[in-house]
Amino acid sequence: MPIVDSKSNAVRKSYSVAELIQAANTMRGYNLIALCAAGSGHSGGTLSIMDVTAALYLHVARHDPENPYWENRDRIIWSAGHKAPALYLGLAMAGYFPVEDVVRLRKLYAPYQGHPHWLKLPGVEISSGSLGQGLSVAVGICLAARLDKKDYRVYCITGDGEHQEGQIWEAIMEAGAYKLDNLCCILDKNRLQIDGWVKDVMPIDPIAEKYRSFGWNVIEIDGHNMHQILAAFDKAAKHKGQPTVIICHTTKGKGVSFMENVAGWHGKAPNKAEMVKGLEELGLHYRIDYEELLKRAAEYQAEATAKLTAKVPKFSRDYFWNQQEKMKVEMKATRFGFGEALEALGDDKRVCCIGADISGSIAISKFYEKYPERMERWISVGIAEQSGTNVAAGLAKEGKLPVFGTYGVFAAGRNLDQLRTTVCYGNFNVLIAGAHGGVSVGPDGATHQALEDLFQICGLPNMHVSVPADALETKKATEHLLLSIQGPKYIRFAREATPVVTTPDTPFIWGMPNVYRYRGEKDRFLDAFEVKTLDSYENEGEHLTIVACGPMVPEALRAAWILKEEFGIETRVINLHTLKSPSTHPNETIPNQKFLIQAALETGVVLTAEEHQIGGLAHRVSYVLHTAPELYGRPLAFGSVGVKDRFGESGQPWELMWEFEVSAEHIAAKAKELYDRAKGKDGGVKVSTPTPKRKAASRRKPGGKK
Repeated sequence: MPIVDSKSNAVRKSYSVAELIQAANTMRGYNLIALCAAGSGHSGGTLSIMDVTAALYLHVARHDPENPYWENRDRIIWSAGHKAPALYLGLAMAGYFPVEDVVRLRKLYAPYQGHPHWLKLPGVEISSGSLGQGLSVAVGICLAARLDKKDYRVYCITGDGEHQEGQIWEAIMEAGAYKLDNLCCILDKNRLQIDGWVKDVMPIDPIAEKYRSFGWNVIEIDGHNMHQILAAFDKAAKHKGQPTVIICHTTKGKGVSFMENVAGWHGKAPNKAEMVKGLEELGLHYRIDYEELLKRAAEYQAEATAKLTAKVPKFSRDYFWNQQEKMKVEMKATRFGFGEALEALGDDKRVCCIGADISGSIAISKFYEKYPERMERWISVGIAEQSGTNVAAGLAKEGKLPVFGTYGVFAAGRNLDQLRTTVCYGNFNVLIAGAHGGVSVGPDGATHQALEDLFQICGLPNMHVSVPADALETKKATEHLLLSIQGPKYIRFAREATPVVTTPDTPFIWGMPNVYRYRGEKDRFLDAFEVKTLDSYENEGEHLTIVACGPMVPEALRAAWILKEEFGIETRVINLHTLKSPSTHPNETIPNQKFLIQAALETGVVLTAEEHQIGGLAHRVSYVLHTAPELYGRPLAFGSVGVKDRFGESGQPWELMWEFEVSAEHIAAKAKELYDRAKGKDGGVKVSTPTPKRKAASRRKPGGKK
């Protein structure tokens, strides 16, 4: 049924087959422009599903753009949430909002998140992004329709790589068992995923026979032939007594020659030249005013930046990274340190690495990229975090040194029961890498930003936990965990380029925190700080202590620089790279916690800083300090900087560090507030606007020119 008026049931607009074909082509053009404007996103899969999207939203599904929550509407569930731009364009073309708005894709404060969020945008049915979950939701909606005696249909869009997830097969079994003939699963079989061809990563065929064995009606079509698409949906609607899966054989990157059948375009956006070339191939370069749309995107970005910077603490000058003549810093992603460690240690025949489809993204692929002889110890499980975790446990049981890595939201959350019951309860020697920790992951949004993983991981008995500060420290921590720590272990690191604040000579002793002291501005940022292990440090009478871990260590150092230059406040920065180590420091909440207690005694002000929900670090430090007999009856001002009980957002990494108030500016402001209160200054500095020594300078976008 075409788009309808939910009040009168009259047709709002109908499309011919030719018009649907043209609409799909136009949607591909807007998709390229939106991705280019965003600077990130998923080109390949959005292009492969676009014909089906046009058919669903403009011809097949019963829905009303002017009444998005109409109870009798058909539901379209996007389990493949990374194809969000196609979803947004389907809604836009149907009339939910102007199609031009989609150029705000992945931008701060915009509803067009990197992965869809139904609470932000009417027309989106569920929040998704973690693969394999949407079909279960669709099953629940179908059952609700049966209970409520409703006749709406439920469509669920899935991918072929997604069928490597175990949960999707549970949903397939359930739908078959309950004979949900109001359910139609669309399988976008474009044959590629991040790590390559699906058949090479983890084959899913014979997929049609598998669905049939679970009691499904199976239809196979050319997913780019509009006549076949419409006929398949019609057959599915008429079929009774079974759910239907439409297996759409598609081409990843369809319509753009240099993107077609190239795995590298799975999670990559075109630059402007590539966008223009794609529009030319689609015959749209003269039909869509892409320059005007890019201008519109830039104007929105300027508005969002102005809104954001208005609430960022201001100082007399811009202390952001590499914005001054001195204090220059090298940037390098911490994940590369992880990969370099595996590359260096990979000749050890005990080391086995387990890939979960995002191998290049988290750098675990460095284990084998230059060493083909290691491929027998490279085990690809596909998109299967739960099984991959227990595969690692099995390898460890037989004396291997397995490394399993994926994004932190999946490495600590999706497989939590496997970690608890098999890995930790069994005390197996498994190294888990939780990549993409924190909001600095950026435009992928909430579903891919690990903000709760330390709660989950640190609560597991026998688990060792490290959160290194930069790429070099990540390499050292990975090497130590893999070869020197026996038992379950978790290393957390970030995605984006992070300031390098250590050198090969910087001490790294497992379980022993490092202390940083600012010594004055230098040409290189790291030369402005003296670093020692806490057991060799002597009190210098600092005014306060900042305890940080991971990429928040560089932010804490930048805060120490601000505090000294603006207010004359001396800061002791403690890098707590080892959060938990039950085998080497039993009965300690934090290894060598006596030095944290000593810092609290000597400075009287302690502030924790974490790129995580407040508590992953703060609760552990607070427990240590507030149960220490040495501090009974002693005044202590304690505070925390971290994410304040909210989910992440899409945006640029630097934007999100400011939006979620975990930047150096916010650390410095909070530290100044704590210091003033500890000193009994009634007129202390507000957190949002600390008083500088000199006149405040205007803030420009980080990386911009004066």
